[in-house]
Amino acid sequence: MASNQFPHSAARTPAGRIRRSAVAVVAGLTAVTLLTACGYGSKSTDNKAAGSPAAASPSGDVKLSTDTVKIGYFANLTHGTPLVGLKEGIFQKELGTTQIKPQIFNAGPAEIEALNAGSIDIGWIGPSPAINGFTKSDGKSLKIISGSASGGVKLVVNPDKVTSLEDLKGKKIATPQLGNTQDVALLNYLSTKGFKVDANTGAGDVSVVRTDNKVTPDAYKSGAIDGAWVPEPTASKLVTLGAKVLLNEKSLWPDNKFVITNIIVSQKFLKEHPDVVEAVLRGSVNTNAFIKANPDKAKASANAAIKEAAGNALEPAVLDPAWQDIDFLDDPLAGTLQSEADHAVTAGLLKKPDLNGIYDLTLLNKVLKAAGQSAVADAGLGTK
Repeated sequence: MASNQFPHSAARTPAGRIRRSAVAVVAGLTAVTLLTACGYGSKSTDNKAAGSPAAASPSGDVKLSTDTVKIGYFANLTHGTPLVGLKEGIFQKELGTTQIKPQIFNAGPAEIEALNAGSIDIGWIGPSPAINGFTKSDGKSLKIISGSASGGVKLVVNPDKVTSLEDLKGKKIATPQLGNTQDVALLNYLSTKGFKVDANTGAGDVSVVRTDNKVTPDAYKSGAIDGAWVPEPTASKLVTLGAKVLLNEKSLWPDNKFVITNIIVSQKFLKEHPDVVEAVLRGSVNTNAFIKANPDKAKASANAAIKEAAGNALEPAVLDPAWQDIDFLDDPLAGTLQSEADHAVTAGLLKKPDLNGIYDLTLLNKVLKAAGQSAVADAGLGTK
């Protein structure tokens, strides 16, 4: 499933903090996973009219500058905006006669490759692959043009073995993948608590076990791991197996917000078809408003889309708490992206990246203004 991994680097850098996110699939959980991210919330004001739609949707016969737009996303709850917006026809309404060609991905690197190759134009993706795609192309491949989701990551543990954070010493805690955002988040958290762990091997005061989310539930049932720092819906799946939530990652962030999912666009497509990008962003803003106004209907719509894509829907015991823990929002929480990168550098998993210019929020803020909402900030990382 979704991979949100920082490339390994031999470079080791000074202190900082870590952040999070997701990869993989969940076995008894159907084929769904979560992409996540990390960092401190950007200092943007709350939207004034979070439930109001973006202004003036075009009619179905509106002609934009291209006949098709290729959109990538994951069949995960953290990608609830495209799941719901496509299922409910919200995006198509905004795009008029421009037809959507959707493509579902299981891994962040694959989506970045597709964007670079022109196989998709716009995508929903986690922060780590967005950072990697931007830095590996020397800032030429993509722009982050909006936020989409925040939250949805938890530390869940076997209550018979772990009852407090101090009990983590000597225990085996799973993360989805070496260098992914949850892995970085756990390593950073353990460091702040004084635990020593080798970032590459996972050996130390706490054993960090890199386990694909597909097998994490079975690993927990067998006793191979004592807990996991994982995204939803894996966390809620483990709870149905008897695990307890020891820490919700939201509690570590200002305002309980950190980025899981962003919207990216190829710079070429943004330059050539800004009207189409604006229509997609209007669809995203309207979908997030729809989710807030109709949470139960939106949840059912997302689950129906997951069933179509993965073959199985999520059971209520997993779906309900997982959905409740995710915030769908337009703010990219840009400060959290920088924090995630800093934490990965501190862990020795990433060379210090130059993220200047990774954001272009011009069209998003135009859409938000038309909807009577406040502009969102780029934390100084916007297009100059």
